[in-house]
Order: sequence, then structure tokens, then C-alpha cells
Amino acid sequence: MTVAIQTQSEASLAATAKSPADDQWGRLMEAAQGGNGGAYNRLLNEVQTWLARYYSRRLPLHMVDDAVQDTLMAIHQKRHTYEPGRPFRPWLAGIARYKWIDRLRAMGRQHTVSIDDEIFEPSVEGHESAVTSAILLEELLTKLKPAQISVIRLVKLQGFSIEDAAAKTGQSESLVKVNIHRGLAKLAALVQSAAE
Repeated sequence: MTVAIQTQSEASLAATAKSPADDQWGRLMEAAQGGNGGAYNRLLNEVQTWLARYYSRRLPLHMVDDAVQDTLMAIHQKRHTYEPGRPFRPWLAGIARYKWIDRLRAMGRQHTVSIDDEIFEPSVEGHESAVTSAILLEELLTKLKPAQISVIRLVKLQGFSIEDAAAKTGQSESLVKVNIHRGLAKLAALVQSAAE
């Protein structure tokens, strides 16, 4: 014996869908299937509002927008399966329910991490040395030629390729390589002489 379980909202949805006069979404979908783009846009906008309420009661808030978009895509992909004259809302509720179940399954596969209060406290440890290093690097770079500074910044600090740095600075690729090599050698000599 099979027992059908129906939530209260699905039961009320089915009750409202029984009245053909109340099935405006069904008429909009029928018009959309006939090629009326305006009816289709109106239908999707109205359904989007309903879906947002539907999912906001069933899913964490950060998942609602994605669930709504997934369902709208499913409606678009399955719109040919809607039979004009039949109630639209149960058809919609079926799609929404399956997408909701998909989200619940995905939530079960995701690992969650507890957020400790210390994450929100600003950490100064390590930050001081990073700021000091950045200041020292800026001071050292001022002792190089401008052509060397620009290519070292682009390639070594910002991660651009030699080709990109050549295009941005107007230098040839070989000149970019030479300027990087000479600039880094000079920086190393400056650091070594400061250490002695």
C-alpha cells in the first residue's frame, strides 16, 4: 500500500489549482508555448517571486537565489512537458520540490566548518612583518632604474608574463629579461651590503 505524503503548502497549492479560473499561470504558460514572449516573461517573474518564498522557508538564505535560478532553468527546459488545460501550480510545485531535494542532498555532501569568534578578531601577528617588508621593498626599488622597477613590479610582484610586461612597457622581451636580471642582482647586492 502506498501512502502519499503531502505538506500543508502543497495541499493548499493543489486546492487552489483545482479552480480553472485561478490558473492564470497556466494560461500564461499556454500563451508562452504558443510563442508569446511577453506572457513568458510575466510568468517567469511571477513564478520567481513564488519560488523565493517557497525556498526561503525550506533552505538557508544563502542558497535561496541559486535554488530559484536552478528551478527557473528547469522550468525553461521542461516547459514543453506542461499540458495546457491542466493545473500549472502542481506542475510547478513538482519541479520546485525536486530542486529542493537536490539542494538538500547537496547540503548533505558539503562539509561545514564551525566559525570561531577568533576569526573575526583582527590578527596583527604577521601583519607587522608584511607591512615592514613591503616598506623596505619600496625603499629598495627606488634605488633601481625606472625601467628595472617597472618590469620587476610587473613580472615578479604582479605575476605578468615577460611578453605582457614587454607590451606594457614598450621594451623588447630580451630587454625585459635583462632589466629583471640586473635589477634583482642590484637588489640582492643592496640587501647583502645592508646585512654586513
